[in-house]
Amino acid sequence: MRVVLDTNVIISALVGHGKSRHLLTKLFEKYEIVSSKQMLAELGDVLSRRKFGFTRNQINEFLLMMIRGSIAATVTECPEIIVEDPDDDVVLATALEGGADFIVSGDKHLLSLREFRGIRIVTVREMLEILREN
Repeated sequence: MRVVLDTNVIISALVGHGKSRHLLTKLFEKYEIVSSKQMLAELGDVLSRRKFGFTRNQINEFLLMMIRGSIAATVTECPEIIVEDPDDDVVLATALEGGADFIVSGDKHLLSLREFRGIRIVTVREMLEILREN
């Protein structure tokens, strides 16, 4: 099973100790996480915000862990699907190019799609339930 984690889910996993962290740990242990250069760049930018309090070294270490622990999808084109937030199109393109089965997000624009070209778009809670059933 291949899964794309939206940036908001990864951030939640890093700053909290709840469901998002549990999901990230579970996915790293048994499943394949798909990412892309564009998504990792966004993650680095968001983690650099002062409000999170991460040092440059901490950010670099986590990004390196993500690079080593995920499948790299090469995104050359993004479909224009989410008019309200075109940055979300990168998540869709990453999932498509990486052969993902699921996108996990907390973003209302992505979640409202529910599915994109056969890729299910689910919440953290829904993904944890899917993993429990497998």
